[in-house]
Amino acid sequence: MLANFYQNNILEKPKLIFVILVVCLVGFGYFSKNFKLDASSETLLIEGDPDLKYLNEITKRYGAREFLVLTYTPMEDMISPNSIKNLKNLKDKIVSLDWVHSVITLLDIPLLSSSDKPLVERLQNFQTLKSDDIDKRRGFDEIVNSPVFRNFVVSEDGKTSGIIVYLKSKDLNKKFENKYELEKYKNDLKKKNHENILEIREVIREFNKESKIHLGGIPMIADDMMSYIKNDIVVFGLGVLLFIIVTLWFVFRKLIWIIVPISSCFFSVIIMIGLLGLLGWKVTVISSNFIALMLILTMAMNIHMSTRFLQLTKQFPKIKKAKIILMTTGKMFWPIIYTVLTTICAFLSLIFSEIKPIIDFGWMMTLGLVTSFIITFTLLPTLLNFVKSDKVSLSKEQNSKITSFFGSTSINNRNIIFSTTVIIIILSIVGILRLEVENSFINYFKKNTEIYKGMKLIDEKLGGTTPLEVIIKFPKAEKEEGDEDEDGWGDEDENDEKYWFTKDKINKIKMVHNYLDSLNPVGKVLSFSSIIDVATQLNNNKALGTLEMGVLYSKIPDTIKKEIVDPYISIEDSEARVSLRIKDSQEGLRRNDLINQINFDLKNKLGLEEDEFKLGGVLILFNNLLQSLFKSQILTLGLVMCGIFIMFLILFKNVKLSLIGVVPNFIAAFFILGIIGLAGIPLDMMTITIAAITIGIAVDNSIHYIYRFKEEFLKTKNYKETLKLCHSTVGIAILNTSITIVFGFSILVLSNFIPTIYFGIFTGIAMLLAMISVLTLLPALLLTFKPFK
Repeated sequence: MLANFYQNNILEKPKLIFVILVVCLVGFGYFSKNFKLDASSETLLIEGDPDLKYLNEITKRYGAREFLVLTYTPMEDMISPNSIKNLKNLKDKIVSLDWVHSVITLLDIPLLSSSDKPLVERLQNFQTLKSDDIDKRRGFDEIVNSPVFRNFVVSEDGKTSGIIVYLKSKDLNKKFENKYELEKYKNDLKKKNHENILEIREVIREFNKESKIHLGGIPMIADDMMSYIKNDIVVFGLGVLLFIIVTLWFVFRKLIWIIVPISSCFFSVIIMIGLLGLLGWKVTVISSNFIALMLILTMAMNIHMSTRFLQLTKQFPKIKKAKIILMTTGKMFWPIIYTVLTTICAFLSLIFSEIKPIIDFGWMMTLGLVTSFIITFTLLPTLLNFVKSDKVSLSKEQNSKITSFFGSTSINNRNIIFSTTVIIIILSIVGILRLEVENSFINYFKKNTEIYKGMKLIDEKLGGTTPLEVIIKFPKAEKEEGDEDEDGWGDEDENDEKYWFTKDKINKIKMVHNYLDSLNPVGKVLSFSSIIDVATQLNNNKALGTLEMGVLYSKIPDTIKKEIVDPYISIEDSEARVSLRIKDSQEGLRRNDLINQINFDLKNKLGLEEDEFKLGGVLILFNNLLQSLFKSQILTLGLVMCGIFIMFLILFKNVKLSLIGVVPNFIAAFFILGIIGLAGIPLDMMTITIAAITIGIAVDNSIHYIYRFKEEFLKTKNYKETLKLCHSTVGIAILNTSITIVFGFSILVLSNFIPTIYFGIFTGIAMLLAMISVLTLLPALLLTFKPFK
C-alpha cells in the first residue's frame, strides 16, 4: 500500500513533486530570516538549577552590577606621570561612552594611610592618586599592600592594574505584552552589546601604543562567542560542502552525481533553517555544527541511494530508468529508514540532559534527520527522472582496493581481528576508568583569542577568574556572652546597625576568610575581614573593639561604605559574604573536589553547622553543569545501546544477528572514549556526547551491510562469496560515506572553540574506527557465527 502510494504520487509525478519542493524551499527560506543565534551565559547552565536562583538572590542582596574588566599594563612605571596621564585619559574616554555607568581604576582608590591627618577626617575627605598633594609612591605602595586592593585592582608586582567598567543597568522590571516583544527586547540588547564591545575595543586600540590592554568580562565573552558561532556556521557549512563536492567527484567522476546529492543537501539545510526560524529555536555554541552534521548525514543517505541506483543500472541494463528508480527506492527504503531511526535514537538521548541547548540540539538534529530523509526520497528520484538514461550511468566500474583488502582480511585473518578487538576492549576499559569531567572555562578558547589572553592575565595577576561565594549566616536575634560586660552595650537595641558587629561574628568571618585564603587554587579572597585588616592598619595596628567597629561603620561615608563594606555584609539579613576567585588556569585544578573539600572543612575543621553557611557562584553552576552532563550522558549511552539493539531485533528478527550488528559500533564508541581517557583530555559539554552520537551514526553502516548481506546470501547460500560481493558493492558505499563523514567532521578543527575542535577530531576518528570495524570485525563475526540458515 505504501509502495503503491509512493510510486503513484511521488515517482510518477516528478514535475508536481519538484514544484512542491521548490515551494517548500521558498516558503521555509522566507522564515530563515527569523533564524537566531544565542551565546548568553544562560545557554551553559542547567535549567531550573536552584544554585542559579540562589546566586541571583546573592547578587541582588549585595548589589552586583554587570561589568567589563580591562587589564592595563603600561610600558613605563605604573605611577610615572605619563602612565597616570594615559590611565586618566583612558578612563575619561570610557566614561564618555553613553552605555557606561562608572569606571573604577587605580586612580579612584581611597588612600587612607598616605596622610597624617586624623582617621575620621581621612575617611570623610579621602584622597586618591589623582590628588595633587598626595605622595604618589606612598599612595601606590598603600594600594599594592592593601588587603582589599592587592591582586584585585593592582597585581602584586605593581606592573598590571585592573579597570572595572560598570554598565548602565537594564530595566529588569520591564513588562512585555507577549513573547515576541520579549524576544525583540533581548535581541536589541544583544545588538547593543555587540556595538558596545566594538566601541570599547576601538578605544583600547587608541591607547594600546603606550600600554598593553586586554578586555575581559561576561558581556565581552558573550559577544565573542556569538561571533564564533556565526563564523563556525559559515566555515563548517562551506568547508563540509567543499569536502562533499571533492568526495563526490572522486567517487563518481560525473557532474550529475555532484548536482543531485548537493541539491538534496541544499534543500534539506534551507528547509531546516526555515523550520528553526519558524519554531524560534536558537543555535548556540553546542548546536553551531548542526548544518555541517546535516550536510554529512544527508550526503550519506544520498551516496547509498546513488550507489545502489548505479549498481542496479549496471545489473539490469535493459530495464527502463523509471523502473530502476522504483527498485532503488524499494530496496533502500528500509535500511535507510532504520539508519535514520538509530541516528535519531542517539540524538534523542541528548534530551535527557538538564541543559536546554543540549536538549534543543537533540530535537534539532531529530527534525533535521526527518527532513533529510523526506528530501532524499523525493528530490533525488525526481531529479533522476529529469535526466536522460545515458547521462546517469558511469563509464567504468568502480572498484576499491581498500574494501577488497578488508574483505580478504576478514576471510583469512580472523584470529588477528579478534585478538586486536580484545586488545582494543582492554585499552577502552583502562581509558574509560581514567575519564574525568573536570575542565577549565579558559581552556575552551585558543591561546591567541582575546578571551584567553584577558582571562589568563586576570587569573595570574589580578586574583583569579571564576567567582565563588561563601555566605556565612548568623542568628538574627542573638546576644552573645561577654559582650555586655566587655563592650558596655547590653541594654542597646540589637537591631541598631552599629551594634551588629560582635566579636563572635567578626572572628567567624576572619576564620572562614583565612581558611579559604590558605587553599592553593584560590586567588583573591575578599570579605569584611579584609576591611577590618585595613581598619587595624589605620589604627596603628591595634585591634578595634566591637563598639569601635560599630562607631567606625556609622562614620564611614556612604560612597566608601557602598563600595567596600556593603558588598560583604548584610546587617538586615544577618549575613556575611566571603567572595573569592578561583585560578581557573591552574594545572590539576579539580573543581568538584575543591567544592566538596570546602564544604567538608567548614563543617569538620572550622566547626560550622550545616545551616550556618552556603556556597554559591559561577563555580558552583559550572560544576553542576559538568557533573550533570557526565551522569546523564553516561546513563543515556546505555539507553542508546538498548534502543539500537531493539531496532536491530525488529529489522532482522534474529538475536544472534542483532548482537553481531551492534558489537562493532559499540566497540568503536567505547574505544574513542578510551582514547580520550588515555590522552588525559577531560570531557566537556560537547565531547561527552561523542559516544552516543558515534553509535547512532556508525551503526548505519552495519544496517546497510547486514541488510545487503542478507539479501545476497539468499541468492548465493555461501558466506565467503556473499562477503566478497558485499565488500565490492555496499562496502564501497560504506567506505565513501565514511570518508565523507570523517573529512566532514575534520572541518570542525577550524573553530575557535576548543570543545568543538575536540568533538570534530574524536568523532571523525570514531567514525573511521567504526568503518574499519564494520568492514573487518562484522564480516568476521558473520563468518564465525553464521547467523543465516
